[in-house]
Amino acid sequence: MSLTGFTSPEWFLLLLVAALLVVGYVLAQRSRRRRTLRFANLDLLERVGASKQGLVRHVPAALLIVSLILLTTALAGPTAEQRVPRNRATVMLVMDVSLSMEAADIEPNRLVAAQRSATSFVKGMTPGVNIGVVSFAGTASVLVPPTTDRKAPIEAIQNLELAESTATGEGIFAALQSIESFSAVVGGPSGPPPARIVLMADGKQVAPTENMNDPRGAFTAARAAKDAGVPISTIAFGTSHGTVEIEGRTYPVEVDDVAMEQIADISGGQYYKAESGGQLNEVYEDLGEQIGYEIKKADASKPWLALGTLALIAGAGSALFIGQRLP
Repeated sequence: MSLTGFTSPEWFLLLLVAALLVVGYVLAQRSRRRRTLRFANLDLLERVGASKQGLVRHVPAALLIVSLILLTTALAGPTAEQRVPRNRATVMLVMDVSLSMEAADIEPNRLVAAQRSATSFVKGMTPGVNIGVVSFAGTASVLVPPTTDRKAPIEAIQNLELAESTATGEGIFAALQSIESFSAVVGGPSGPPPARIVLMADGKQVAPTENMNDPRGAFTAARAAKDAGVPISTIAFGTSHGTVEIEGRTYPVEVDDVAMEQIADISGGQYYKAESGGQLNEVYEDLGEQIGYEIKKADASKPWLALGTLALIAGAGSALFIGQRLP
């Protein structure tokens, strides 16, 4: 049992009682031995009391002391870190649907592999998490606003279609606006639910310009996300040897790892790289664990209470069995 603290440590003062009982028991045993030695016929005493000699006679007392220690620990309110599902959170999946996603360096191609992994991510997310979907190419579209319904995001992911250009910043801004609108509706006394953007892209930004510090650029959007307290988890999906064929010409579409890592760093999020469908699945599984669950301190007294009760029962039972009486 891994403990992180106690809610009522003052109960440990009862351990002083346990210590006094141990001292009292030892003194009682010594006094009993002195009285026993007054018998004149020691040989007879040894034959009569042989079955009750030895360490076994101390078992009941030891079990009762152990039960007192365990029950005292339970009363002190031990706590432990436990992984529990989040009951409120918002996640926006921002997915690149530019023509480079047709590259077949990841079978059957980048888009289909991404659709499969994102679908599994949505299906495995805990019920309390609201999921929305944004797609972007030359412009960005909020396909599904944040919702606990899993059917709509899955359908949106499965129906993604490719388009020209890559406006990464627009995709992030669209996700931020959707989060802001949703938070304004569901925010209560405790404030809006925590939010995160999961950005999956493979190419460089080319719209509105290649300058990612443009007012609508990806780095500018990442800074806006940081200011809003919304970290961006970026997934650079693809390889360095990807190509696509457009109108009979072949174009290299190398994944832009550096830009994706910078977006994550600027926003306070995490960067992931996936060069295969299997790696992408692992990334989404890791994100699912991070987003869908949180570590909380929870009551951990039940095991101590159960063990203390069992030790108490065992102590009483052994006393009846060994000494034919309760201690």
